[in-house]
Amino acid sequence: MPGLARREQPLTVHHLNQLLLVCSLVLLVAVAAVRISSRSGLPSLLVYLGIGVAMGQDGVGDVHFNNAELTQVIGYAALVVILAEGGLGTKWKEIKPALPAATSLALVGIAVSVGVTATAARYLIGLEWRQALIIGAVVSSTDAAAVFSVLRKVPLPARVTGILEAESGFNDAPVVILVVAFCTAGPVEHWYVLLGEITLELAIGAAIGLAVGWLGSWGLRHVALPASGLYPIAVMAIAVTAYAAGALAHGSGFLAVYLAAMMLGNAKLPHWPATRGFAEGLGWIAQIGMFVLLGLLVTPHDMGDDIVPALVIGLVLTMVARPLSVVVSLLPFRIPWQEQTLLSWAGLRGAVPIILATIPMVSGIAESRRIFNIVFVLVVAYTLIQGPTLPWLARKLRLGEAEGAADLGIESAPLERLRGHLLSVAIPKGSRMHGVEVAELRMPSGAAVTLVVRDGTSFVPLPTTVLRRGDELLVVATDPVRDAAERRLRAVGQGGKLAGWLGLAGNDTGPHSRHSGQ
Repeated sequence: MPGLARREQPLTVHHLNQLLLVCSLVLLVAVAAVRISSRSGLPSLLVYLGIGVAMGQDGVGDVHFNNAELTQVIGYAALVVILAEGGLGTKWKEIKPALPAATSLALVGIAVSVGVTATAARYLIGLEWRQALIIGAVVSSTDAAAVFSVLRKVPLPARVTGILEAESGFNDAPVVILVVAFCTAGPVEHWYVLLGEITLELAIGAAIGLAVGWLGSWGLRHVALPASGLYPIAVMAIAVTAYAAGALAHGSGFLAVYLAAMMLGNAKLPHWPATRGFAEGLGWIAQIGMFVLLGLLVTPHDMGDDIVPALVIGLVLTMVARPLSVVVSLLPFRIPWQEQTLLSWAGLRGAVPIILATIPMVSGIAESRRIFNIVFVLVVAYTLIQGPTLPWLARKLRLGEAEGAADLGIESAPLERLRGHLLSVAIPKGSRMHGVEVAELRMPSGAAVTLVVRDGTSFVPLPTTVLRRGDELLVVATDPVRDAAERRLRAVGQGGKLAGWLGLAGNDTGPHSRHSGQ
């Protein structure tokens, strides 16, 4: 396939068939590679980048691709999908306590990281100030996908998880603004003007994201669509709408899509498990396509002179800039040093820095190809170092928590004409609902367990029927008690039959609420 990027012949059905074959094979290889990635502890981004490099002009595929502008456009589109998927999976109750610390880390921490890294690039590598500032901004964004792909087997304290997740969702926006500002023609604006622009764009993006997310979740809860498969499409369309509206209003589209998706993900929408699975699948496709394309854009034989500068800048970023930004940002929050240490080492870089490194190439900045090469080598090298050691460090710092009771999988389907809801409840292996009788669920008046599916057999339960792990329940609830019924089910799943005495009655007012059934 040499010269693929230079083909000027019209696209025929034969060419389309070839393209579909290549894409399907790449996806299959990438999916299979996830297994290797999970066993080795390496983020899957390295595997996808490797596939792209292997297909490139220095690899077996000999595909010549050097369109930085197309890569940037596709990368932005993929980031929108990835941020939407991340927002949909973000639990508000987990990140709410960590929100102030994460916001400080995403704003103050970025400033510290950019300053330290740019200074190192200027005086240790000899880059001009503009190039140094661009590199400092580009590599200051962390990647949640890279972090959690290596920490999925290590349960962390909720505060650490919340800070990492919220920071990665928030810091993309200010970093994009900084990189674009540093790549504009002419001198860089005064810092206070730049700070004002960042604040305004973030405020506009946050306002639009919250507004679109609230309106979208309200609409999906009150309008019954004719087919369950339409709900995932509608959710993703709403999230993308938030990005487009935020960007067109000269705000931060990335922050808008993340906040809108987070609101949708915490709104208890109908058919939520199907929506979550659809979004996760789109997220995987976006990651695979984006990293393979970035790998194609790389020319390994031109990177020899940039390896040492990349390692030096990465060393300063990892050992000085990131820890200092964590300490300065979290100073008012009195977070233990063990958690700060893990937060410092968990600043993995992933898709965002490499995509942002295409901005100076498109803008025509001097030595932009060198900037891209340095960022690429830095991301790959330090992901190889940090990724496998993150679980080990978490265990050494004694930050791995014992697994608690597994949460229930609850899917809701509206019954518009009957003014009710069907709740499909799956009892997982670790749920404390195992061994609880149906009567001991103490569902609110207006909700009842109508069917149990066990080992492929369905039956109508009695009040004395004992629930077991692996059971699937069908619960009918009227509109007024739908939320209370779900809270009660989750509470029993976490606390068992004594959930009320443990303060887990599953309502907002405590164990003695009229909906608790206690």
